[in-house]
Amino acid sequence: MRLDEETRPDFPILQRIVNGHPLVYLDSGASSQKPRSVIEAMNRYYERSHANVHRSIHTLGEEATELYELARDSVQRFIGAASREEVVFTRGTTDGLGLIAETIGRTLAKDDEIVVTELEHHSNLIPWQLVARDRGAHLKAVPVLADGTLDMAALDRLITRRTRVVAFAHVSNVLGTITSVAEIVRRARAVDAITVVDGAQAAPHLRLDMPSLGCDFYVFSAHKMLGPTGIGVMYGRRAVLDSLEPGRGGSEMIKEVWIDRAQWNDLPWRFEPGTPPIAEAVGLTAAIEYLEKVGMERVGEHERALTRQTLEGFARTPGVTAYGPPVSVDRGAVVAFAVEGLHPHDVAALLDAEGIAVRAGHHCAMPLMRRLGVVGTSRATFSVFNSPDEVSLLLAAVAGLRSAL
Repeated sequence: MRLDEETRPDFPILQRIVNGHPLVYLDSGASSQKPRSVIEAMNRYYERSHANVHRSIHTLGEEATELYELARDSVQRFIGAASREEVVFTRGTTDGLGLIAETIGRTLAKDDEIVVTELEHHSNLIPWQLVARDRGAHLKAVPVLADGTLDMAALDRLITRRTRVVAFAHVSNVLGTITSVAEIVRRARAVDAITVVDGAQAAPHLRLDMPSLGCDFYVFSAHKMLGPTGIGVMYGRRAVLDSLEPGRGGSEMIKEVWIDRAQWNDLPWRFEPGTPPIAEAVGLTAAIEYLEKVGMERVGEHERALTRQTLEGFARTPGVTAYGPPVSVDRGAVVAFAVEGLHPHDVAALLDAEGIAVRAGHHCAMPLMRRLGVVGTSRATFSVFNSPDEVSLLLAAVAGLRSAL
């Protein structure tokens, strides 16, 4: 049995009819749909165990704390972190990257260098722009080659003894490019630079192992991996987290406070001020359990097949351009495309009229759009519930748009 045939009954929203057509949801790169087990786990928490965590000794408080910390253990297992103290909960990928930039930014000096890439989502670019502006540091970007991969020779030139941070995406949210994380980390570590990886488009699709990747920070969101909105993960290598002061203050991140000073809490709570996303952590646990039950190798195999089917179909369709590495190259579950003569927003609107949901615009990657020479693209992204039949519907609909011009 195909993976989608097993999983589709688990997603209630896929029963919807949109504009007279069965829903074809191809926008998981923005936010994936949720299986019933995630929805039920969060409802069960609110109905039976809701309370604040870590502060109460009453029954509900202890139950909520246990569920919240169970999520940390689940994430540790899912990403292969060496210890649970390396798992910090945030409000999402953007929040986690901002927290890292704020924290590391305090340690930078004038004329230090920050290296990013032209692949980056704005969430892994704007925070570093702010740090560079405020600290007098220099921001440099690794170019993207014509085939959608990074110019690794340029990376070698851009990383110098002044480089303090190298920040980059594991998988491009536009091109689907899978970067060589371990290799980039190796080159950054040669100059003692801190590495920050945006894993938002990788965590839902690839088997992760933090020791093998070797990066200092790895950040991702639950809502792209079948979980709820409002919670993300900031993995930080223990030695690096121990060396940093928290970037944000408030309750929970302290042990003791005086008027003029404070003693920070232990890891990981030092980086988790305020009331955390408790119900969302419960949902994240359920999402991880769902993915683990399916198996990440099987997830990747299924989504690679859908991506290959889409790319091969577009290659046969006159007037349609797909962006990113060729079909022969291993890539993420992302296909950005353009239809000659149509604005990307028009493409998305016309497909929506047939019940097909795709993304359109610059995908929070405007520097990359400029490199590609376009104002934006339409984008199809896949998850465990998508089927080859849905890809066929997309291909036929896109071909129909072109033939109607």
